[in-house]
Amino acid sequence: MIKEYFSNYVLHNADVTFDLKNRSMEIHHEDVEPWRVTLVDTGEYTQTGGRLARIRAYLEDEEQFLMTYGDAVSDIDITDLIEFHKIQGTAATVTAVLPASRFGALEVKGSLVTSFREKPATAEALINGGFFALSPIVFNYIEGDLTFWEHEPLERLAKEGNLSAYRHTGFWHAMDTMRDRNTLEEMWNSGRSPWKTW
Repeated sequence: MIKEYFSNYVLHNADVTFDLKNRSMEIHHEDVEPWRVTLVDTGEYTQTGGRLARIRAYLEDEEQFLMTYGDAVSDIDITDLIEFHKIQGTAATVTAVLPASRFGALEVKGSLVTSFREKPATAEALINGGFFALSPIVFNYIEGDLTFWEHEPLERLAKEGNLSAYRHTGFWHAMDTMRDRNTLEEMWNSGRSPWKTW
């Protein structure tokens, strides 16, 4: 489905006239992005590190590249993330985010609630936000299709001092559950979609 979309990208995003009698098509106002897109079938059972390894041949000549899981939305400044990665000089940079808690926090003394904070975020709760700037050397940390990027590669990079954290304090929201989907769709439909920076 994704391959079909990009193979017909111009057709999907332009005004077009179909002349059925003459079996011809004329494209008008071809306003498309100057993108070069490579799609790789990494296999249904390949893990996150293995998927990354399968695109190695397309990225080895790059100074750095970006990677995301595609299961979160954010207003991360990608240009700033890339610059931060370059300045750090590490093999990998992970975006560290403070997700909103799913539940309100209570402070209780005895049997009385002394304060209530709706969905607080705390500095101790930094998590992997799923947006990375990487250098091709990271491919050397991946053993094969069954490698989880979040396990051995990231753990080893961190242990070696080769993993930087780009702290993002703006909007970030996971898209893992039906509840996440409903929340994000509600935000989109109401016109409150902070991740829409275009």
